[in-house]
Amino acid sequence: MAAARALRGGGCCCHRHRCLLSSSFSSAGGGPTAERGERQESAGLDFSPPAHSRNDWIGPPDKHSNLRPVIFYVPPEESPLERRLREARQEAQACDQRFWARHNRTFRQEKEEFIYSRLKAKGLEIRDETGQKATLNAEEMADFYKDFLSKNFRKHMQYNRDWYKRNFTITFLMGQVALARALRWLRWKKKNVGN
Repeated sequence: MAAARALRGGGCCCHRHRCLLSSSFSSAGGGPTAERGERQESAGLDFSPPAHSRNDWIGPPDKHSNLRPVIFYVPPEESPLERRLREARQEAQACDQRFWARHNRTFRQEKEEFIYSRLKAKGLEIRDETGQKATLNAEEMADFYKDFLSKNFRKHMQYNRDWYKRNFTITFLMGQVALARALRWLRWKKKNVGN
């Protein structure tokens, strides 16, 4: 009950989104289907919003990418334009997830290899006599960070270019959806005022 109250009052950046604050909302079945008016499947995600929700939901950070996945609400009368927008947002989320999961995995692996090689060069073991993992000082780690960023500069530039393209498309579609909704509302208002 307390988790549900915290969830309803939870502070997210937008009223159209709700954060999942507790793993008690997870479903063992993997989530509902993506039929109109229902939630899309939370493919591979370990959370699922309540079936009655009419909002997008933001989940806990993914353990590989550190990104917070979104399950997008599919309204029962979703227009083709609204569907294009939702699918563009889903594709952008999938691209970000793939990039950052791969990037973080590479980062962790190369960092471990760097630490191991530096410790080996000093004649030290990975673990000290107490069983604690040995570490390097900040200056030595700065060498790794600098090398890693230099080596991955082109990947980051390409990712940034792609990110801007995807987000420009999403912003453009959002403008079209907002305009279509405003026109639909004006037609409805004109029709109801005339009656």
